[in-house]
Amino acid sequence: MGQAIGEFLPAALGVAISPLPIVAVVLMLVTPRGRVNGPLFVLGWLVGLALVGVLVLSISNGADATGSSGPATWVDWLFLVLGLGLIGLAFKGWQGRPREGEEPATPKWMGALDHFTPVKSAGAGTVLSALNPKNLLLAVAAGAAIADAGVSTGHEIASYVVFALIASLGVATPLAVYFVMGERSTEILQRMKTWLGHNNAVIMAVLLLVIGVKLVGNAISGFSG
Repeated sequence: MGQAIGEFLPAALGVAISPLPIVAVVLMLVTPRGRVNGPLFVLGWLVGLALVGVLVLSISNGADATGSSGPATWVDWLFLVLGLGLIGLAFKGWQGRPREGEEPATPKWMGALDHFTPVKSAGAGTVLSALNPKNLLLAVAAGAAIADAGVSTGHEIASYVVFALIASLGVATPLAVYFVMGERSTEILQRMKTWLGHNNAVIMAVLLLVIGVKLVGNAISGFSG
């Protein structure tokens, strides 16, 4: 289990520092329904990660991710595809980073957060965790790494729970600040939103590049083993 955690930890951190979901939580918390919508968004986020985990681990176990001689060949191909995908996202994110003095663009749907119902808030959390291309690739990579570790089903589930909790730290942090600090949290959350908008593209590009290269390296090692 420790080996699996070591393998997926970079991916978990990559999901955790996703800028858009964190900004979405911050914006939700300053709406009249913030005390309800914020927690439900985080709950939906966890549900989305859980759905990806169930799907990936079920497919991996059904397809025999590990054998007596080590990881199955299809796992190496999956690592290769995921790695190349993350490298591509890294370059795309780097090219789209805000230039000096330029305000980062925000999706139009964020302007409708004031009118989100609790159901829509939970749904938004689920979609952003499970269907966002970057998060999906990282969650699949984490699930594949866990399946590749060759541990028992119970340890696989426990490992993925650890992944999901670490991957949720980003969206959970504004929530904790909001409920612990009350009205004093407004300024802190606003600074967090501004900093993420200006710096996260660069951080994510570097992190995705590192994770992508690592996955490609794992694939090459598996092919030559």
